[in-house]
Amino acid sequence: MRDAIGGLIGRYDQLGRYLDRSAIDSIESYLDESSLRIQAVELINREAAEIVREASQRLFRDEPELLLPGGNAYTTRRLAACLRDMDYFLRYASYALVAADSTILNERVLNGLDDTYKSLGVPTGPTVRSIVLLSEVIVERLQATGVDPARLGVVVEPFDYMARGLAETNVRQR
Repeated sequence: MRDAIGGLIGRYDQLGRYLDRSAIDSIESYLDESSLRIQAVELINREAAEIVREASQRLFRDEPELLLPGGNAYTTRRLAACLRDMDYFLRYASYALVAADSTILNERVLNGLDDTYKSLGVPTGPTVRSIVLLSEVIVERLQATGVDPARLGVVVEPFDYMARGLAETNVRQR
């Protein structure tokens, strides 16, 4: 798994170039954001179960039909799979946060997920919504600790990346 700095150095190495001003600015930006990234990942590690619980409650409050007979979270087994997947998205978002590289989510999460969900009949719409809700819960908790909302785009980025990637597959909108 690569990170922002390793990827940057790899690109310059392939070109046989020294790091220029643009590369150094990218590294400075990564380092400036690192404390916020670490704070977000620590929050995720410490409160993962609670973050998933809160996001799932919001999802099911907004889309209660998912819990009704015929809904994709109906039955204990399906609900458990939904919560497991939310935890999975949260965990991989934390990896992308530390790496400052959301493209790692392609290999780890997005590639093949649309086929899997399609074969299982899992609707993408509520899945995308659950990913957005995970980021909203994290942002709210970070704001409660005094983090400047203007800085939180860094934290939201991997969640938005997954949500866009899954939404583009257009598996089912149910």
